[in-house]
Amino acid sequence: MAQLIYDPPTDFPFKPGDYVPFKDRELCERLRQISGKDLEKHPNPDFKIKVMMNPHPVLIGTLFTRIKESDEQDKKLTLILGNPEPETYLPVSQLINYHQINCRNVHIFAMDEWADDQGHIAPETYKAGFAHSMLKYFIFQIEEKLRMPLENVHYPTDRNIGSYSKMIAECGDGGADLCSSSPGWTGHMAFIDPVADFITDSMEEYLRQEARIVTLHPLTVAQNSLHGVFGQSGYIADVPPKAATIGPVDVLRSRERIEVHSLLTNNTFSSWQRMTSRLVLHGPVTPLVPSSMLQLMKTQVYVSEEIAAPFACWETVSY
Repeated sequence: MAQLIYDPPTDFPFKPGDYVPFKDRELCERLRQISGKDLEKHPNPDFKIKVMMNPHPVLIGTLFTRIKESDEQDKKLTLILGNPEPETYLPVSQLINYHQINCRNVHIFAMDEWADDQGHIAPETYKAGFAHSMLKYFIFQIEEKLRMPLENVHYPTDRNIGSYSKMIAECGDGGADLCSSSPGWTGHMAFIDPVADFITDSMEEYLRQEARIVTLHPLTVAQNSLHGVFGQSGYIADVPPKAATIGPVDVLRSRERIEVHSLLTNNTFSSWQRMTSRLVLHGPVTPLVPSSMLQLMKTQVYVSEEIAAPFACWETVSY
């Protein structure tokens, strides 16, 4: 892939706004110069990055393979999964049905859910909710005779959020077998945002934190106003201001981690994830970029060629 050289203007220096979590402009400019296969180079051999065309089927195949193995080996499987992801879960459910895979051993934990301004977690009937999407487009798409018992399907509620991390650890004999994720605009993992609810003085302390209710970063609200469930139209007043989320400790305890960087704005080149991906993969490990914690762990990251593409100051291009 051709490398675009971008020299930031020196005649107009400025400091980013207070709302910007990570403000080191000099480092950010170095990171934006990394593109294509160069993104795959990382000093931690256990943090594996693969740039490829359309990585999404790899996630579908991984989830199906793990579920199939749980049936064939009659072995419990504990998954932490993100939502809403109908484009992932509909194919997985149809593969389960086609191959007649019994999901009796599968336990699923949704990694997050919306909450209102008072910290009350959204019910499963909330159409923009994560539990609603997971149940409708994954669980109930599986044939009833093959479907996991509903008591194996977990999502944050007002009743369980205080013990959600303990539930995951107990179900998974110490932690989940697999944690699947994709970073948000702030670099968040689930709704582990770079906000006061999670910021600590050390990464050691940071990684011990459990599930909780969090007040969302403004960029997270803006990002989700572009999601289909909120009409993709910047209707930020329609996006809940808080959320329930797993904690960093749930990511750390997981035995396998897979992350996909491939989000585009309605399949255009435009993507808020392009710079975020570079911060997550090659920036400093810091609570200011929550998913950067994966650099410390055994993780497989798949980056689409579109996200890995170089970008610069395009004077003639509008929104």
